Amino acid sequence: MTTMFATRAARRRAVAFTVLLSTSLILMAVSSSPVVTEFQNAMHFALRPVQGAIHGVAETVAGAVGAIGEIDRLHSDNATLRRENERLEAEDMRARATQRENEQLAGLLQLKSSFQYETAAAAVIARESSEARRSITLSKGTDAGIEKGDVVIAEGGALVGRVAEVGPTFAVVTLISDRTSTVVGETETSTAKGEVIGQLGGALIMQNIDSTETVQPGEQVLTAGIEVAGGIRSPYPKGLLIGEVTDVRRDANSVVQTAYLQPTANLEKIAYVLVVLDYVGGLPGPDDTPIDCTVTGEGGALPGGEQPCIEPSGSPRPAASPLLP
Repeated sequence: MTTMFATRAARRRAVAFTVLLSTSLILMAVSSSPVVTEFQNAMHFALRPVQGAIHGVAETVAGAVGAIGEIDRLHSDNATLRRENERLEAEDMRARATQRENEQLAGLLQLKSSFQYETAAAAVIARESSEARRSITLSKGTDAGIEKGDVVIAEGGALVGRVAEVGPTFAVVTLISDRTSTVVGETETSTAKGEVIGQLGGALIMQNIDSTETVQPGEQVLTAGIEVAGGIRSPYPKGLLIGEVTDVRRDANSVVQTAYLQPTANLEKIAYVLVVLDYVGGLPGPDDTPIDCTVTGEGGALPGGEQPCIEPSGSPRPAASPLLP
């Protein structure tokens, strides 16, 4: 029984092999026929556009998938570059700020070495720039020898203001741009004198200039450092830079003219200053000859804007230029 099944299976395999071999021979014979060859070429030609379209669609899909991946990569690269750019910009800003501070410190060191008065260097730790008040707060006070009324200057001998309040470790300085500040200044070339007063926005005006004086834009205005009989002298040393004339207004019907100034010191950005410790201005001491302060000009009192605003002190030292001799 088993032998009979094996014989049948072998017979089926032989028949299948014979059929496959015959089919292969027939196909080989048919494929070499010119008619079949022409038919194959015709079908290939007819299907070529379809194949091209399918190939194009496949390439488009592949390109789209690649483009999406490339866009994601570019977004990631852009975010990385943006963060790096922000970091570099922040470092550049810090570097510029450090450079400005270094330049200010170098300028103050040079000024300190050439200045004829004793000074104390201090950092600006706070600012107030409102309509009512314009002031800065310094990092030093009475512990460093600073007193109320001391004059404050910046690099280049530019006037900043005067100490209005002082404590052991701080000093509040009223800036020359404050509306309560008045300094008698004179132009560098014509020595025309006038009262320099602070204005809103940080500008300065120089008023009550004699109309006969010639004042031109571009002129520098310095502290006049006026001294009068009886030992009274200006609260500000002579020769400190106040500002530069930017405009002049003349009134044909007035005996005075007004000049507009740009402060020499950048009052909004100064980081370090010098406080003059040993300049003595204002009224003479109680042991000196009394002065009739109702008299103006050379008779024995300062001009209106520079009336002394500090307590009577000892006899003032002889006048000296604050800059190099």
